[in-house]
This record gives sequence, C-alpha cells and structure tokens, in this order.
Amino acid sequence: MPTHAYLCIAVLAAAPLWSQVAPSAEPAASGPPPSDDQRMVTPAPVGGEGYSLAFSSEERGNYLRAGLTLLSAYNDNLFTGTNGRPTSDVSYAIMPTIALDLFRSRVDGSLSYRPGFTFYQKASSYNESDQNLALNLKFRLSPHVSLSLRDSLQKTSNIFSQSILGPTSVSGSPQQPNDSVIAPLASVLRNTGSAQIEYQFRANAMVGAGGTFSNLHYPNPTQVPGLSDQSSRGGSAFYTARLSRRHYIGVTYQYQMLLASPNQIQNETQTHSVLLFYTVYLQPTLSVSFFGGPQHSDTEQKGLPPSRSWSPSTGVSAGWQGKRSSLAVAYSRTITDGGGLPGAVHAYTASAALRQQFTRSLSAGLGVSYSNNKVLDSLISPNIGGHSISGNVTLQYALGQHFDVAVGYMRLHQSYGNIPAISTTPNRNQASVSLSYQFRRPLGR
Repeated sequence: MPTHAYLCIAVLAAAPLWSQVAPSAEPAASGPPPSDDQRMVTPAPVGGEGYSLAFSSEERGNYLRAGLTLLSAYNDNLFTGTNGRPTSDVSYAIMPTIALDLFRSRVDGSLSYRPGFTFYQKASSYNESDQNLALNLKFRLSPHVSLSLRDSLQKTSNIFSQSILGPTSVSGSPQQPNDSVIAPLASVLRNTGSAQIEYQFRANAMVGAGGTFSNLHYPNPTQVPGLSDQSSRGGSAFYTARLSRRHYIGVTYQYQMLLASPNQIQNETQTHSVLLFYTVYLQPTLSVSFFGGPQHSDTEQKGLPPSRSWSPSTGVSAGWQGKRSSLAVAYSRTITDGGGLPGAVHAYTASAALRQQFTRSLSAGLGVSYSNNKVLDSLISPNIGGHSISGNVTLQYALGQHFDVAVGYMRLHQSYGNIPAISTTPNRNQASVSLSYQFRRPLGR
C-alpha cells in the first residue's frame, strides 16, 4: 500500500481526539447553503466531492460500521473463448466491510475498507481477490479555513463487479480521472487522491487551492492488448463570490500533466484551462452548476513533433436530495487522461443516477452513463477512440435491522475497434443477487 495511504489512516485514527462536542450541520460541497449566513459552501465545479445520492433524512453521526455481503452473479460474456464465442459463467463473491464515520464540529469524513474474494463456477483460473480502500476527510482548521483530503485505492481483476449496488455519487467537477474504459477480467490497480484548502476571507468571498493525482496500472499487460498504464498530476486555484444566499459565481485555473505509456513509449500532455462557473441553489436541497472556458493542450510523443491546440471545456451538473428521493446528473466536455487508451483524450461524458425509497424496507437505484473518448493528436495511429454506454438498476429490501437482500442488473456496451482487449467483448450483461449483514456501533457521546 502506498505510504500516503498509511499516513491518511493515521490521521483519521487521531481525528476523534480533535473534538468531543456535538456535531454541527457542516454542508457537503454540493449540498445546500448553510443555515449560517456567514459561512459559504464550495460550489460543485471546484468542490471535488460530487453530488451524494444519500437521502436528506438519512442519519449522519459517529459510527464504527462492519458487515458482510454474499453475492452470486451471472455474466453472459465473461470473456471470448478460443472459438470466438462469448463464454458465460456464474460467480460467487464474499465481501466483508469495515468503515469509520466521523461527524464532529472540526472534522467530518469517513474511512472504509472492503476486501473481496470472487470464485467462478467454470472459469476457476480467474478466481480473484480484491482490495478497496477509500478515505474522505474534511477538517475545519479555523472558523474560516478548511482542509479536505481524499484518497482511493483499488486492486481488482473485474472492474465490472465493483458497482453491484449502483453509483453512490455523481461528479460535477471538470478535473476527474477517466474511468469509462473497462477491460474485462484484467488485473488493475487504481489510486486517486486529492487535497484542497479553502479560505473564506470575506463574508461573501472565498479562495482555494489544491492538487490531484491518479495512477492506473495493469500488472499483466498481456491481458489488455491495446491499453496502457496512465498517470496524471494536477493543480488548481479558484475564487468564488456569493452574490446572494443562493447565487455563487467564480473563476478557476486548472493545470494537468497526463502521461500514458503505450508500447513502453511515453506520451505526455499538459493542459491549462481558465473556467468561469456559476451555481444556483434553487431550493435548500437542489442546486445547478455551469462551467466553461478555454483549455490549451500541449502534447509530446517520442519521435514526433509536439502538437498544440485550443479547445473549449464546458459542463453542467445538478443534484437534489429529498427525504426519500435523490437525483444527480452531469455532463462535461474536456481534455483528460485516456483511462487506459494510449494518450490523453477529448472526453464527452454524461451520467445520471437516481435513488428512491418506496417504503421503510424497500428502495431502488438506477444509474446510466455515456462517454466518448478520442485520443488527442494521435499521429502514430489515427482515429483511436470509441464510446461506452452502461446502465444498472438495483432493488433492495431490508430484512429487519441488520439484514437486507438486493437484486441487480447491469449492462455494458463498449465500441473501441482499435483496442483488442475491448473489441472482443463489446457487450456484457450481468444479473446478481446478494445478501448483506451490517451493524454499527456509536462512537463517543
């Protein structure tokens, strides 16, 4: 595990000592304006947290949570066999979970760890073990200064199996890792993280700065012909002003260094963008954001002259949290990492997610996404790119206080004719059923 992940765990372990007072109503970056007219929130285009799909009525607090999920799934196209036909199989998974939730006056966040063990009925050679570690912390260093830390580490051989319960959030930020390219049954190691500090220096004005990183690594390149390792580093700074209680405007500068390594040849793209943004809170739990501006890219490929270009970066997003319903939608057009493709890409992405609670015990979730990726200035092999469309639906029923059962269906379609790892399995359908047990124990008072 990377050293910074251990440091994040140590920080969270010490966090309960910061404050033992009652929690305050600290809003999320994409949440409603605070009841305190003096404190500003961070608009979604520069917040980084995304729109949560949690219901406004769901309780927040200080808890230690643990649980176990047993899952069985049928996949109609696990991989393409030697005869060129899709091979279907049934899998069984065991996924324990442990998590720590904190909601205090000076620290708000969570840490979760979920390993997984998957066994296939016929293709036993693809049996796998997964690792998932996620951290999200926000510290109030003073009444007007806050610090946010986020980190996610994922090791898996089947990205498709990670979304069995549907999405938990939708991003409204233009600076997000590209996870739309999915290689079936390939060992993948992903690590993403960010840090951001914000200072409200006036009653209606705030500045902030931060950095992001992401790494994508395929330990066995022979499993993913046509795909390559990726890494990115970035930094940003923003200024935002509150025109009224519900209206925010601002400007942000963003820098990215995007690296790809196809066939052991490194491609590097650097981008600079200046974006204007506007967020309006139509209701206390409903917000809409827009951003747009010029983006400059500078691409270098070994043995080829550098390529420079200007293009627009634009996006719109919205989020709503009700007592029994939640909805989030987002669209963006920007230059980002290739997500495994051999270089940075022009990415057009759209996503939407919905959660609905019908009764105290019955709830459902729905998620859809579309992405179109085209590699920038691909002089070595032009027209590399394609599109992905995915959707999932989940129905969950609580069997008492600690148990619940869920059924789900997911479909993935990918069209990347130049990428053998994907073109051989363009369509996948998966149906699943799971049984989960979870308990939580309050921390402190």
